[in-house]
Formats: sequence, C-alpha cells, structure tokens
Amino acid sequence: MTTLAGAEAVVEMLKAHGVEIVFGLCGDTSLPLYDALARNSLQHVLTRDERHAAYMADGYARVTGRVGVCEGPSGGGATYILPGLVEANESSIPILAINTDISVSSRSKFTLTELDQRTLMKPLTKWNAVLDRSADIPRTFRAAFDAMTSGRPGSAHIALPFDVQNGPVDRSEIWADPSLGSYPSRRVAPDPFFIELALKVLRSAKAPLLICGGGVVISRAEAELAEFAQKLGAPVATTVSGKGTIDERSPYAVGVVGSNGGTRETRAVVDAADAIVFVGCRAGSVTTERWRHPAPGGAKIVHIDVDPAVPGRNYPVDVPLVGDARLTLCALNEALSERKGDLWSVEAKKREKFAAFEALAAPDDVPIKPERVVAELGRLLDDDAILVADPGTPCPYFSAFYQVRGTGRRFFSNRAHGALGYSLAAAVGAHLGRPQVKTVAVMGDGSFGMCVGELETVVRLKLPVTFVVISNAVYGWIKAGQKTGYGQRYFSVDFGITDHAKVADAFGVKSWRVLEPAALAGVLKQALNHDGPTLVDVVCQPLHEAKAPVSEWVA
Repeated sequence: MTTLAGAEAVVEMLKAHGVEIVFGLCGDTSLPLYDALARNSLQHVLTRDERHAAYMADGYARVTGRVGVCEGPSGGGATYILPGLVEANESSIPILAINTDISVSSRSKFTLTELDQRTLMKPLTKWNAVLDRSADIPRTFRAAFDAMTSGRPGSAHIALPFDVQNGPVDRSEIWADPSLGSYPSRRVAPDPFFIELALKVLRSAKAPLLICGGGVVISRAEAELAEFAQKLGAPVATTVSGKGTIDERSPYAVGVVGSNGGTRETRAVVDAADAIVFVGCRAGSVTTERWRHPAPGGAKIVHIDVDPAVPGRNYPVDVPLVGDARLTLCALNEALSERKGDLWSVEAKKREKFAAFEALAAPDDVPIKPERVVAELGRLLDDDAILVADPGTPCPYFSAFYQVRGTGRRFFSNRAHGALGYSLAAAVGAHLGRPQVKTVAVMGDGSFGMCVGELETVVRLKLPVTFVVISNAVYGWIKAGQKTGYGQRYFSVDFGITDHAKVADAFGVKSWRVLEPAALAGVLKQALNHDGPTLVDVVCQPLHEAKAPVSEWVA
C-alpha cells in the first residue's frame, strides 16, 4: 500500500475538488499543513488575521461560483475565523474552513489552545467534523464538499489535529468528484403539479411582481428569470443580495426593495402588486420592511426556494415551489409558452426615485453627500466592474442608486449579519477570483478601523484594488437610529477624526483625501486607473444628517 502523510492528503483532496487558492494564517498546530502546501502547487495567501481569511474566501466564492477555502490554527485561530463562516453560511456561500488543532493524544490535558471545535462550529455552519484518524481525511473532505455545494449551499468546517496531519493515508483513497467544487452541484427540480398550480395563480394576476434574492445569482438563473419576466409581463425587484439578477437599466428592473436600499417609490411598486413571486429570497425582515410590504394577506404569494423550510415561514403561501431557481424557472417557462401581455409599468416610479437622487448628488455641498460618491463611481466604473459595499453608509446608498449594468455577481455586500469590516478583505478575494476586471471596495471609517491591517496583504500582493472610505467619524447607522427612535439622545457613537489616506500611505497604498465635491471625480479617476492598490478617503456628510434610503429613518 502506497501512503502519504495526512497533511499531504488534505492538499491533494483540495486539488481533486478543483481548489486553486487557500487564504489563511500560520500557527504552531499548522506546521505539517504548511510544509505540505510549500511542496505543492496550490496558491496560498497569507492574511493578517483569520477573520479576513474567511472574508477573502467568501468574496472569491461569490464571484467564481467555486468553493472558497480558508485555514487557521487552533485556539484563537478558530474563534477568529468564525465571523466569516457565519456570514457565508447564512448567505448560502460555500466556504470551507480548516482549523488545525492539538493532537488527539493531547486532548483533555490542559493543552495550550485546546477548545472543542466541534461544539463551537456546529450551530454556525452547514456541516462540520473533527478528524480523529488520518485514514478518514479523504472521505471527510468528500463529505464536506458535497454538503457545501448541494441543496442550499453553506459553509463547512474541519478540525485537523496535529498528529492526524502526520499519520498515513492510503493514496488510493485520494479521489473526488470535481463537480462538487462548484455550486450549486446537485440541482433539484420542482414538482410539476405545483408548477401548474403556480401558473394558474399567475395567469389570473393583473400586476404580478418578481422579488429576487441572491438565490438567482447563486443558481446562475439570470437568463431564465429574464424570459419568465417577459412572458409573465412582470417587473423584477431585488433584495440587496439579488442585485445582478437583472440589468438594472432594463424596463423590467424595479431596483432594490426593503428597508435597506429600498425607497418610497420601490415600496409603492410592491404595494401595487396583486401577485408576488419570491425567487431565491427568504422574505426576511429587511426585504419586507418587517413583513409589512407586501402586507400579509394581500397579494397572492408564490415562493421559489431550494430550501423546503423557507416557503411559508413568513407569509401564507398560495403555492410553494421547492427547487433550484434555474430549474424551477425553466419549468415555468416551458409551461408558460405564450406571452401573457404587456409589462405593467414601473418607469414613472423609477424616474421619481432617480430624480430625487440626482437632486442630492449634483450640488457641491460640503461635507460631500454620499449620493455624490455613488454618482461619480457609477459614471466611472466599467460595466463589468465588481463593487463590494460594506454595511453602514455604503450599503443602503449603493444598493439603491448604483445601477448594475449586466447580470451576475457585480455587486455584493454581507447582508446575512452585516458585520463591519467585511468589504476590504472580500474585495481581495473577489479580485483574485476575477482578476481581469476592476474591483472596488467602499467602506465607512468604522469599518476601516476593523480591517486596516489587511492593507499590508494588498500591498504585498500588489493588487490593483481601489478602496473608498466614507469618512465621517461616527458609527452612523446607530446614531441615525438614536436620532429617529430615541429623541436624539446620542450616546457613544462618535469617535476621533482619522486621516485614512495617511494611514494607507504608511502601508504603501497610493492615497488621496478629498474634502471638496468638485475634486472627487478627478481623484477617483486617478485611483481607478492606477496599476496598484489605491485608497480615496472622502470626508462625507454623517448618516444621521443625510437622506439615506432606509425606511426606518423616513417619517
């Protein structure tokens, strides 16, 4: 029997599933794994902490349609990597985290960095395992990739003890189905009986509306969605994660709806619909403005989702369609062979929305309005550019007013949990996954303070990513909430002013600080055209003083 060491088997199993890049951070328990990586062809990106390794894997997975892989050591490495796993799992993004661990023989001996990784990770991932024997490495990795990419995609975690990395593995066990390295890998079709029921409901509707979530982009069902919308005569609204399901210049495109990025105009479209099809969308609190738009018991509801637990969770559903978004839309298109009629118009509402936006973006007011940043980037970026928006100020503004030109993953934000400090690292992963296009990350200064260390990674790798900081020295989302809901009793939300351009320059990033609106377009153009990493620090109007597209702050 020909054998190889456990750590080598791990690398070979990753390669067998089509993995080309791993993001991570070294530690004592990872020495065998790092030695195996050093002697192999996988690209390894050394990060400055494990959280951002996971965020990089997330961004990579979103733009490539392949599993993202991150790794870290035991103890703190496992606790630090958690935020990325939680976000990816709830966003239906398959990333695999490998945390090395103390030896099996050292358990329960008060060994340094020991913790129960199995119990820690179980409620936060779709699938997890702790290896006890080297011989189990191949089948465990096969199971992880199957779980991550089939059904509703999600994150997985494997704990890899030190002695398991050194033990023998039978080389004949090193095999995999490479299709499991991409997602969705095992598509499920809907019941034809429910297809007919859904079409019966929709054929009688006078104002049908599609509300699409990230499941459409994950399923790569954009073409099928466009065909269905045209046949049904239905406009297409999206969640934040659903941006990219439709070219937002299309007459069918409504834009983002909900409490984060939705506006009064897009809400009016939702309220006017007499039948709504949720597609790859969980109809959660943000999309529906806490289940008020659409109003329960109003429009007929058809709900398409790959997860059978989703339809009927928040709304009474007239027809549940359980299946992959692309296969379900294909089935609907085949049965709906004749064009229903003309699209009911949403153009007037779109004109109102963007007229109000331009009125705020155009003036040369100081401090610079966030609308101006969105407008300038929208004019300067190519159609195929990737824009990653951090929570806080960037997410509602770019969700509402940055128009995605084309389909697919060209815009994303971490909408499952909305943790600050995501976009910088996720943009690194996105660039490495799709290096032929320009990638831009927009973040607030609160987020910048949580991820600034990864600028060293960007400089070391010489990545031509542009970072834009919305600088206003406040945790703006919370301050805006204190303004509208707590009588302007502001508490512990303001912090000191930082010149983020100088900080970035100290890392070796070419940087600018912009205070005047008239200078913004020229500086952004220089930054986007530079052949290395760049950062533009834009001193902006605080969120609590702005007219953000957040329904809770609008009277």
